[in-house]
Amino acid sequence: MVDEYYVSSDDEEYYDDEDDRQNLELLEYVENYDSLRPEVPTSKVISKESLLAAQKDDVQRAMDVLSLKEYHARTLLIHYRWDVDNVLAVLVEKGKDRLYAEAGVTLVEQDDHVSSQLSSEVMCGICMDEIPADQVTVMDCGHCFCNGCWTEHFIVKINDGQSRRIKCMAYKCNAICDEAVIRNLVSARDHSLAEKFERFLLESYIEDNRMVKWCPSVPHCGNAIRIEEDELCEVECACGVQFCFNCLAEAHSPCSCQMWKLWCQKCQDESETVNYIAVNTKPCPKCGKLVEKNGGCNLVSCLCGQPFCWLCGAPTGLNHTWDTIAGHSCGRFKEEEETKLERAKRDLFRYTHYFNRYQAHIDSLKLEATLKQSIKEKILHLEERESTYRDMSWATNALYRLFRSRQIISYSYPFAYYMFSEDICKNEMTAEERTIKQNLFEDQQQQLESNMEKLSLFIEEPFDEYSPDEIMELKMRILNLSTLTDNLCAKLYDCIEDDLLGSLKRTRHSIAPYKSNGVEKASELTVSRDTTTSNSESDLAASNAD
Repeated sequence: MVDEYYVSSDDEEYYDDEDDRQNLELLEYVENYDSLRPEVPTSKVISKESLLAAQKDDVQRAMDVLSLKEYHARTLLIHYRWDVDNVLAVLVEKGKDRLYAEAGVTLVEQDDHVSSQLSSEVMCGICMDEIPADQVTVMDCGHCFCNGCWTEHFIVKINDGQSRRIKCMAYKCNAICDEAVIRNLVSARDHSLAEKFERFLLESYIEDNRMVKWCPSVPHCGNAIRIEEDELCEVECACGVQFCFNCLAEAHSPCSCQMWKLWCQKCQDESETVNYIAVNTKPCPKCGKLVEKNGGCNLVSCLCGQPFCWLCGAPTGLNHTWDTIAGHSCGRFKEEEETKLERAKRDLFRYTHYFNRYQAHIDSLKLEATLKQSIKEKILHLEERESTYRDMSWATNALYRLFRSRQIISYSYPFAYYMFSEDICKNEMTAEERTIKQNLFEDQQQQLESNMEKLSLFIEEPFDEYSPDEIMELKMRILNLSTLTDNLCAKLYDCIEDDLLGSLKRTRHSIAPYKSNGVEKASELTVSRDTTTSNSESDLAASNAD
């Protein structure tokens, strides 16, 4: 629990010097600070060691509910993307027979006719050879072929990357083959290929599971993240990487995934270079090369020797006087060309406005990251000087609040760039509505930005050199600003979700919900004793993650 102080109005601004000191008299003591209370993580880190155990947990759950063999349960879960709840829903809606048939699970027992055939030589339906009974294999579906043909079939499927659900060789048979049979036959031919088959089964839990994804860290940390609720969210891996679970890009709220993708592409490609060329250069009317004017005269010459008019781009003669340009007149107004040029200039200026502010906050965030070590040193110095200073969490919590709000402000500029453009929302609001909502958003944005900068200023103060009274005064200021900044972050999100996105949230522009504690750090998935893997299984999980 952290001591906290607050002002009577959430939107009250801080003022410098005497006005600020007068505001401190209005502060009240608050016993509970909800925004800094620990939250129970709803996401889990699946490490190399716990990956196989996590898969077995879901397989065991399906086995218990449906009374299935292990490979049947795995086959069922792979087909339904490891969603046990969906399996149960299909079971209730369509019945067990449809559930199994759609997943390729066959529970037919081998009949007496097949058993009697296996007592002697059997003709393989693939190679058409007479094969001894001990060299053939019958699958659950009842189809029987020689081990050699089965092995070749399995090897082809594994090499093609289709080994998660290998179907029977029989014509139009959709039954999935027994994993144990595949493992035994392939291992006898190629042990490394059998290990590859096992890795495919293991990675299915990540790649086919919409609730589990690999951490996008580079180099890869070997962890995966499993969420409990199927919703747009941002998570933090044990390695420290924060990312959007939906698109696997860096955590980018309040930008939607599509907005962030468009913004990254725009910053990386040459779209703005093209705009710059359109505004500042013109093509030679003879050779087509781009020419940039470096003087005041509007008669320019290309390297190829062709003179042309800078005003309209048309070719001219070599004579150029104060009164006329020989062979040319460009006094007629061409509205289409003028409009095209002005639009290019406006688009370039608009992009530059938002990009410069986005980049400025990103740079500030990188510089403020050094404050973490500085705060620790100040606290240690203060504790050495005065042993009474034991709870300095208000300083570290304020620094975390500064980092979080700086991230939100940074990504709010790409959001605004697309939200108030004429492309994404042209059918969602009129020009007048867009102007009103833009003003509302920018007011919220500026309030957050202003208080965040004040918080940054206070955090940087050398409080380890202050007197006890000065430290208490600074503490109250920082605690109050932390609360106010948190409230303004929440209000900015409310403005975006309720007033701006509207119906767009239901399509392709949903954003991760605001959390006062920031991006949720996933907790480690513990491995129970019952699901402890053998050494070979652990090695397999490690090799897959690597």
